[in-house]
Amino acid sequence: MSSLRAESSGPAVAKAPRLGFAGTGWIGRARLHSLAESRIAQISAIFDPAREQAEDALSSAPDARVLSSFDDLLAMDLDGIVIATPSALHATQAVAALERGFAVFCQKPLARNGAEAGRVIDAARNADRLLAIDMSYRYTHAISKMRELVQDGALGRIYAVDLVFHNAYGPNKNWYYKRDLAGGGCVIDLGIHLVDLALWMLDWPRVSSVEGRCYCHGEPLDASSEAVEDYAVASIRLESDAVVRLACSWKLPTIFDAVIAVKFYGTEGGVEFSNEGGSFYEFTSVYIRKRNRVTLSSPPDRWGGRTLIAWAAQLSRSRSYDPDCERLLDVARVLDAIYRSY
Repeated sequence: MSSLRAESSGPAVAKAPRLGFAGTGWIGRARLHSLAESRIAQISAIFDPAREQAEDALSSAPDARVLSSFDDLLAMDLDGIVIATPSALHATQAVAALERGFAVFCQKPLARNGAEAGRVIDAARNADRLLAIDMSYRYTHAISKMRELVQDGALGRIYAVDLVFHNAYGPNKNWYYKRDLAGGGCVIDLGIHLVDLALWMLDWPRVSSVEGRCYCHGEPLDASSEAVEDYAVASIRLESDAVVRLACSWKLPTIFDAVIAVKFYGTEGGVEFSNEGGSFYEFTSVYIRKRNRVTLSSPPDRWGGRTLIAWAAQLSRSRSYDPDCERLLDVARVLDAIYRSY
């Protein structure tokens, strides 16, 4: 998914697509609220196993119906379904929705591994339906400005990328810590964003090798472990000989709630993206050339719902399959390689 396309062919849907939401935890509720504010789509139905959460979401979408099951969503007359349920359900629910003819927007990860992700993408292709995943950091102004410089060649030949996402806390749901339900730990939760940004900004280079190391409570994990990682490092070598270094964690002892950084180094300059004061939401990006710094973007920036809004806008033009979603496999395969390497 190099970007959600501004132009698209294929069968059009209603001017305001009719959407159903599966999952109204904090991220699902936040995305629903952003979409409702945009008025680009009609939120027609909401399902969450915790019915009170679904009913609370009616404050943002008062005309929506609260349903009792995901199957009830599939029985609705909708154009698309937004999936924000636990990770173990993503692939199964996405395939079911696509096979019923719905476009799908899914929270990350699309699936717990590359094989599952491939099945979802196959279902989208076979159904000729639009599929996208919420890689939300692409839509921050700070990253967008950096990507323009990277794509324009302003940095020269890029030879190194540093990626960091440390979280002083950790998920508050038990399923995140079960490998069979989550697919992994901080790598698939946080590192997925970093890998996506690196490959997307470099226009999807070939990956020649991946080495990783994962830890849980300070102890290295092996392939037979059922525990998930709370700290991970990886080195990703590209066919160009550029190296991408990644570090991510949950519950890291740090003075900030979060440490997030994306840095590209080239022969003619560099760009850096970082969060401000430990924030999960406020970011600055800068361009560095010969020790001179130019600020590209700084807060405020209400970026959280932009990926979903862009998908809904594309859906209003066409519900047809967009092959950009196949890039999700490139990201999933790197994550798989990190997990295989230990």
